[in-house]
Parts: sequence; structure tokens; C-alpha cells
Amino acid sequence: MTTQRVFLKAEWRKLIMANYEVDPAILQPYVPAGTTLDFWNGRCYISLVGFLFKKVRVKGLAIPFHTQFPEINLRFYVKQETDNNTKRGVVFISEIVPKPAISFVANHLYQEKYRTLPMKHDWRIHPNQQQVNYQCKNRGKWNSMEVIASQQPDALQAGSEEAFITEHYWGFAAGKRGTTAYQVMHPQWDIAAVQSSFISKGFSSLYDPAFQFLDEDTPASVFLAEGSAIQIFSGQRFEYR
Repeated sequence: MTTQRVFLKAEWRKLIMANYEVDPAILQPYVPAGTTLDFWNGRCYISLVGFLFKKVRVKGLAIPFHTQFPEINLRFYVKQETDNNTKRGVVFISEIVPKPAISFVANHLYQEKYRTLPMKHDWRIHPNQQQVNYQCKNRGKWNSMEVIASQQPDALQAGSEEAFITEHYWGFAAGKRGTTAYQVMHPQWDIAAVQSSFISKGFSSLYDPAFQFLDEDTPASVFLAEGSAIQIFSGQRFEYR
């Protein structure tokens, strides 16, 4: 049980998670001090994730025009080990949202790497399947990630790749004055099997050249997590020498 205060309450819904195996050496320069890369069955992953933020409240307040918006982020997985426990979390290479106020708050309070770009999303729910799409516009071009998935999700399987990807309940961010860690709480997410997926080439232009492989490689897996209500707690800064 955390003793930190809740900073943000919201829902994360319809999360497309495209997961790529990556050489750990590519990620090492981005690993915050005090954490190490986290592996699943000896594999190192980076994920391109698109989802919808809904019912956003910051310190209990709904901010006009900022209660619902899509996000696309690129993230990887780390852990912080102490004598008492292990905290498994994510590190964001970049997070893209359409609202500049969100970028400002996250970058200044959590040392994250938010960018503001035009975005849109589209959900089409049919009797036997669902089509989910997220897009962001960069340099005049729309970049898209889309899945067609089963309409009925299944319960998360313990020990699965999907469990590894979704069950990292901390965020870690490197800053000039140390590593910021913050807790994210949500229940286990049901997973919908993906029948087909499409990720347009061009996402690598949003990041540095080290991630150009995203336009060339096929994801090791793509799945759709149903999502849930979430809580994000106030961050803590740790200094490491």
C-alpha cells in the first residue's frame, strides 16, 4: 500500500500494445540511475502503445477540455531492486498527446518526455470484433497504429508475455537531480486477441535514430488490453551516485 498522495485519476482504455524485441545495448543509455533493464524469458522489450485517456482528474479536479484525449508512447521495462522489495516499472522514450497543458505538467513534475502533436482516434465495435485506431501527425504526415481484435477479451494469464508487459506498476524518469519514481495502480487488464494489425512506417521519425528499427522490424507481439480506471501517485526523487 502506497503512502503517497494521488495526483491523477483517470481511465486508460483500449490499449494497443505492439512489442518489439530489442538489443539491450540500445536501451542502456536511457536506463535511469538506480534501475536495471527488466527481461521476460531472457528477452528485452520495447513497446509502442496507443490508448485513450478518459475521465481525467488532477488532484480531484476535472480540467476543462482536458478530460479525454488519446496518447501514443514508446516505453521499455526496468526494475528497481532494494533490500526489501523489487519495483517493476516503465521508462518512456517519448509520450505524445494533443494537449500542451498535459505535456507541460508531466515534463515539469515527473521529468517525463511529453510532446504535443495533432492526434485522433477511432473505435468501431462490432458484434464479433472491434477495430481500434490511434494516430498522430508529425511533419505533415499521419502515423497510425490499428488493430482488429476479438470483441470479447479474456482474463490475463499469469506468467504470460501480456502479464509482463502490462504489470509494471511504476514509472521511472531520469532527471538532472536524480531519478523520479511514481506509482501507478490499476487492476489486472483483460486481453483481446488481435486478428490483424497495422503500424505505419514513420514512427521512428519521432525519436532519435537508434529507434529507426521500429520501421523495419515486425513486432514480436501485438495485443489489445481493455484497460481500466487508474491512479497515478505523486513522484519521489532519488539521488544515486
